[in-house]
Amino acid sequence: MSTSLAQRLAVTGSMPRRLMRGQDAVRIGFLAPLTGPSAPWGRPGLEGCQIWTDWVNGQGGLPVSGVRRPVAIIARDAAISPSETRAAARELVEDHHVCLLLGLGGDSLAPALPWLMARRVLTTTLLPFDLSPQTPSLIAPAEVHPLFVVTGVEWLAERRPDLRRVALCSQDDLMGRPSLATYRAAFAAEGMQIVRELRYDPGERDAVGMVRAMLQDDPEILCWCSSEPHMVHALTEAAHDAGFCGPILSCTGDHYQRLVARTTPDFMENFIFQFPDFDDPALEGTTFFFRRPSAFHAAYADRFPGHWSAVSWEYASALDLWQAAVEICGRTDSMSVLAAMKRGGQMMQAFGPARWYGEALFGIDQALIGRWPVVRVVAGKARIQAFRSVLDWLSRHEDLLLREMAGLGLLWTQRMITHPA
Repeated sequence: MSTSLAQRLAVTGSMPRRLMRGQDAVRIGFLAPLTGPSAPWGRPGLEGCQIWTDWVNGQGGLPVSGVRRPVAIIARDAAISPSETRAAARELVEDHHVCLLLGLGGDSLAPALPWLMARRVLTTTLLPFDLSPQTPSLIAPAEVHPLFVVTGVEWLAERRPDLRRVALCSQDDLMGRPSLATYRAAFAAEGMQIVRELRYDPGERDAVGMVRAMLQDDPEILCWCSSEPHMVHALTEAAHDAGFCGPILSCTGDHYQRLVARTTPDFMENFIFQFPDFDDPALEGTTFFFRRPSAFHAAYADRFPGHWSAVSWEYASALDLWQAAVEICGRTDSMSVLAAMKRGGQMMQAFGPARWYGEALFGIDQALIGRWPVVRVVAGKARIQAFRSVLDWLSRHEDLLLREMAGLGLLWTQRMITHPA
């Protein structure tokens, strides 16, 4: 698999020679929540993109057909209203002529998605359940939320086979429902029993009452699914205050240091999630975007102290994969770049080799799936415990996942009927 310019820059610190310098910027759109409760899924990612852009521009720009061109990120907030999101998408494409649009996906991207797909705008999502045959230029190249959460369940089941009873909660939206279906399938694959399940409105704030209800059936494991960061913190603190001592599974663990301070280091030793810090020793020496994860983490911490989160690196990772494809095809138009990205059916993704996948789940092979880390808080610091293959899990348990998806109306055939383009 080829390495991108950004990866080579991080290793060598130099640009290829004999490239002309161009003045016209390559514009990239960013359309994700920058305000409101979902801002933690957007703003830290924009900050990561700013670091990525500065690194590339600092070395002379993006090489396109022998010309170095500067890169510019144009960001718009997808949390204002559906009409504002649609207007922002049109502005980015028609006025700024962006050649790539980075999005969170789900409810935040849905208002603009049909318009973008009708015009074949290359668009990224962190939520592959947005994918269907009706989204031919939508890809999930960086994060395959929530499919990777199966790795945490599998890892815990191997180490604690005595734990069988689970209580979980999930917000009831396009972020939460796919996560609920995936966790259900993962627990079923390990023979674990879900003794209590709560589905809550994204505006819910009564974490204490939710945890109290979940503990009524004496669970040995608690699971927050893909709750937003503020709820992850509130639920975890409520579990600590209620005296729960078992493992807690959560998709994310943003700002876990605050939880260590507000609970105890020993309590947080049982907190298992899916997103590492990039100064983790397990990432050094691995095939990885930029090949210097600790340098990216250090640059981010220096420029945006205290902001590091699950999405800080993800949009930048998508940019790196996009750049590798631009180098291959020598163009920036959507369809040429998409063809280059999918050439051979595989690419090097953030945590190693990955394959374009999704026909059974999404009706289209446009989710880049490989291995994913399992992270646990150890002595107050997030540490990778293992890397697990999501593809291997799907080869054994995809039928379970399809069944749970169907139960929540998430199959691509159901979504096409319910939400026609």
